Amino acid sequence: MFDGPSVRGMVSVSVSSAQPTTARADVLILGIRNDEDRAGFADHLESLRFTGKKGQVKTFLSGGTSRAPVVAAVGLPAEPSGEDLRRAAARAVRAVAEYQHVAVALHPSSIDEVEAIAEGIQMGAYRFDAYKTAEDDDDQTRVTSASILTAFSRQTRTARALDRAAVVSDAVCQARDWVNTPPGDLQPSDFARQITEEAGDKAEGRLDVSVWDEKRLAKERCGGMLGVGAGSVSPPRMVRMTYRPENPRAHIALVGKGITFDSGGLSIKPGSSMMTMKCDMGGAAAVAAATIAIARLELPVSVTAFMCLAENMPSGSATRPGDVLTMRNGKTVEVHNTDAEGRLVLADGLSLASEAEPDVIVDAATLTGACVVALGDRTAGILSDHDDVREELVRAAANSGESMWPLPIVEEMHEKVHSSTIADLRQHNPKPAGGTLFAAAFLREFAGDIPWGHLDIAGPAFNDNSAWDYTPAGGTGVGVRTLVRLARDRSES
Repeated sequence: MFDGPSVRGMVSVSVSSAQPTTARADVLILGIRNDEDRAGFADHLESLRFTGKKGQVKTFLSGGTSRAPVVAAVGLPAEPSGEDLRRAAARAVRAVAEYQHVAVALHPSSIDEVEAIAEGIQMGAYRFDAYKTAEDDDDQTRVTSASILTAFSRQTRTARALDRAAVVSDAVCQARDWVNTPPGDLQPSDFARQITEEAGDKAEGRLDVSVWDEKRLAKERCGGMLGVGAGSVSPPRMVRMTYRPENPRAHIALVGKGITFDSGGLSIKPGSSMMTMKCDMGGAAAVAAATIAIARLELPVSVTAFMCLAENMPSGSATRPGDVLTMRNGKTVEVHNTDAEGRLVLADGLSLASEAEPDVIVDAATLTGACVVALGDRTAGILSDHDDVREELVRAAANSGESMWPLPIVEEMHEKVHSSTIADLRQHNPKPAGGTLFAAAFLREFAGDIPWGHLDIAGPAFNDNSAWDYTPAGGTGVGVRTLVRLARDRSES
């Protein structure tokens, strides 16, 4: 039995008041905003044709101009944002991965920017090598510790910011690990077990976790979950995770799509389209990791989370186009395309979330290819018919550094969702246009009267190109930071 990826080697991040040229480290990572930052290194930078363009990284021997024997210069805007610093830190850490200890001088102007740099370091150093068989000592070829040089080093708030960055970055990396795990090793029961174990190991008793098997799902009338999982020899699982702090200031419910492998079912995908379909549980990974992080941070916000785990496979027992499924809330759904399965499992999860009577429900899902067409493969969609929720999610994404953009749920999509001639709802839009909007209108049917928002992370959940900034190849962990930020904002309002 596969027990999950090996323990991640997270970078130990600290702060120091040392000056860049006197900091002890294997490498000095130096942000270049202007001529003043070049002082002492101008000749080196000129010889390397370093222009200071945002994103540029050049590495050179210091020649005694700093206590660190190697300098990695990274270009910054004149007035960098927190996200600029987060990306620059990650980019530089990836460029000097053969060194163990780095000093990071990116000139943060606030404690929030120190936190962003710490996140960039942690996320940029991520690697997934659980399946590598090389005998090299990996600890000799990775950054293991980093000192952020800052005038805020002696403040208590800085220590709390570093702790928060470590927890959030660890959650992002955990979500990446789950997404990167081969689908044969992360079937629904495996995923449910790993979520339970991670919650127990990390949250120190702050989380209650329960798992519904296929018998309990039938008893609880979760027809969407059972319908999607009907074709697989690995039955579906619903994982419920609850966090109940003392005197909570809000109650949020989170729902994650967890299709551990999506073949398309009987509406089968082309073979080439299946290669990345281990990522179709990215929403559940984000929700689980974010909920654990919220509990670890002890935020005064109650969380009820549902991870809807199933494998979508073709077989003689699989759900057919034309079948009608009855969801948890009693609504009937006519299935038109078994490759639009995510909305079916989410329907049950959203119904259960609404029964918990939270202040808001947010779901995360790798839901539609149409969202990738609309926004590209680095930006998630935000949809809601509640203006305040949509704006709140846009702010949370922006403040956490995740690229997300609002899309509308237009009136015609509600009409199309109700266009089935034999059931309450139609599962798939009759025309390909507006697929993301239709899917969101369908999901809205199951949130009841609770304010609700939807994150379509189909594009940015998996990077099948080269790594860039803090985004690795493979699973990205997108959604984790936005969901944690949502809880943090609610706790402070």
